[in-house]
Amino acid sequence: MSISHLSEPSFRLKASHYLWLALFVFVLFLPGRASLPPLDRDEARYMQATSQMLESGNYVDVRFQDKPRYLQPAGIYWLEAFSVKAAYSISHKEVWPYRIPSLFAAVGSVLLTVWIGSLLFDSCIGLLAGIFLAVSVILTAEGRMATIDTTLLFFILLAQTSVAKAWLSRSSVEKSPFHIAAIYWGAIGCGLMLKGPVILIPTLLTPLTLAWVQKDKSWWKQLRPGYGWLISVMIALPWCIAIALISHGQFFTNAVGTNFLGKVASGQQAHGLPPGYYLLVFLIAFWPGSLFTAWSLPFIWMERKTESVKFLLCWIIPHWMVFEVIATKLPHYVLPTYPAIAILTSAALWKISERWHGPISFLGKGLFYFYMILWCLVGVILAVGSVIWAHFMTGEWYYAAMIGAVTVLCLIGYVIYCFCKQNVQRASLFSILAALIVYIQLFVILIPSLQPEWLSYKIARTVHFFKPCQKTVLASASYSEPSLVFLVGKETQLINVMKTAAFLEKNKVCGMALVDRKDQKVFKEYLDKDNISVDLLGEIKGLNYSTGKKLNLGLYKVHSW
Repeated sequence: MSISHLSEPSFRLKASHYLWLALFVFVLFLPGRASLPPLDRDEARYMQATSQMLESGNYVDVRFQDKPRYLQPAGIYWLEAFSVKAAYSISHKEVWPYRIPSLFAAVGSVLLTVWIGSLLFDSCIGLLAGIFLAVSVILTAEGRMATIDTTLLFFILLAQTSVAKAWLSRSSVEKSPFHIAAIYWGAIGCGLMLKGPVILIPTLLTPLTLAWVQKDKSWWKQLRPGYGWLISVMIALPWCIAIALISHGQFFTNAVGTNFLGKVASGQQAHGLPPGYYLLVFLIAFWPGSLFTAWSLPFIWMERKTESVKFLLCWIIPHWMVFEVIATKLPHYVLPTYPAIAILTSAALWKISERWHGPISFLGKGLFYFYMILWCLVGVILAVGSVIWAHFMTGEWYYAAMIGAVTVLCLIGYVIYCFCKQNVQRASLFSILAALIVYIQLFVILIPSLQPEWLSYKIARTVHFFKPCQKTVLASASYSEPSLVFLVGKETQLINVMKTAAFLEKNKVCGMALVDRKDQKVFKEYLDKDNISVDLLGEIKGLNYSTGKKLNLGLYKVHSW
């Protein structure tokens, strides 16, 4: 009996079930949204560019400080600007309003995963797949950041839902309703406004690969390709014309020529890595589900010709291969394949575990057990490592988090026990419980306790306390994080030591300088040449989370006689 013949659903999800699931995911992704600092440099750039968009009222030409940000269209900035306006916090440099789009996108992505899984298999499989995606490390991280990728994932899944509907109705003599095609092309148009042509990789490669594998492209007509693309064009074209006129074509040169094609040809920003990278990262990125995907692989391969499995493989494989070939590699580039992987994994777990007990060859078993050991190590690092890290940052032990860590270790042990007893379904449920405890431990207990330690926040508080003028400008020689610009002000100068000293010399009354201890000698020697003395207003110690380096920063201003 193959997967495609398992058509009798054990139960059907109703609208009320989806509402309860949405509430669960919303609550799951809510902690940490306000207490987390900007998690990477790109997030801080998105926040600052959105803040400047709101201040200037220019919703076409996106800028970071005085430089145009011609990397992607303006869609994500519009969504974040709308969220900030709705929260009435434009003048307050709070991070949580900028993260509202990713919160709702994470909820929507989980619901759409459940919907697709229910369409292809049944509601049990869809529900388990959605929960696997919700508790995955990568969505837990991306869903809390004010970046594009979670929102892009939502629109990709919206488009893939339409492709799945068209695929399943291909044998019908009647065309699928027009709204299915409208959702597909509308989602592509919204995706184009988020990250340009990137959305075309999953949304076009899936149907093209299906047509090639199936030797049948007639079902593609269900999506009205003859004129449906006009919907995408109507969404993206107005802004494209506006930015082309304003930037004199520079946006497309930078966004497509430098940013998009540049990533294909060479590794940008030190992210060039060889093929196979995403297979290695998958262990962590899809944890805890990665162990069950590894267990399911042989059976999924045996079932590759069944209709639902074929659809999902035609979704996963082309997208994955494209990004393995592209020189620039980041974990979130293959995030759009994770919902399909979650559905396949759940199908193997829920419907076939009675007939399939994992790899049977000696080599297969050996590889799987090795993978299981690595999976356990990831869990230990997440549970125990986070407690040690918090102690390293603050010097305190958080006993509630330690209890959580012990509980997670016990659950990991029980998951392994369930595997040994061939009860993989139970193992999957307890692994999800372990992940939930890890995230409560991180986002409810540890990270809020660390908020006073984040370096950019400490600098911002110190600058606002000591600033000599209302329009004081800070020059930072030793700490160049974009989050500093977001929290202190868009005029903040991220420059080297010599330029910082020169800046302070020119701005004796209102200027301030931030210099690390190792750079202070050069800084003072430069000023001594012109007999300029400075006052040390305060010292700020902390960890630069982007580089992992501890800094001891001095805040200076010119001495007033």
